[in-house]
Amino acid sequence: MTETSTDTAAGPVAERAPWPAGRYGRRREQRPASRSTVLVLAVLTVLAMTFIGARLYRAYGDGDYTASVTAFDEVTDTQVAVTFLVRMPADGTAVCLVRARDSTGTEVGLAEVTVRPGPDPERTMVTHRLVTTGRPVTGEVKGCHPA
Repeated sequence: MTETSTDTAAGPVAERAPWPAGRYGRRREQRPASRSTVLVLAVLTVLAMTFIGARLYRAYGDGDYTASVTAFDEVTDTQVAVTFLVRMPADGTAVCLVRARDSTGTEVGLAEVTVRPGPDPERTMVTHRLVTTGRPVTGEVKGCHPA
């Protein structure tokens, strides 16, 4: 029986490239990313995240003006009474968007309600009678913002 050696002048087969040496030119060395490239990418990422965070805070983050519905009653085919609690600064005035929807989810009433702070601005209770174009099944406050 003849034995075939796997060693050659270039070393064992496992250490050699899978292609013939010199046939495809010199193989380029893979360079690791330079520190300046990594630093620039990190700074750009931080700037992008800061920009996105600021935009989202402006859109959703102002917690000084908030509202929560405590009740909706007196439901008829043409109206609903929405009672909600508004939290705002003592010197502020809020504008709240109140809406009603029917059983299919279609908006049947919408109004902007101006709310002035009560004795306790953190807990100003408001009841608004919203006129609707159909029978509502819910009354909601979409949100409040400074007047």
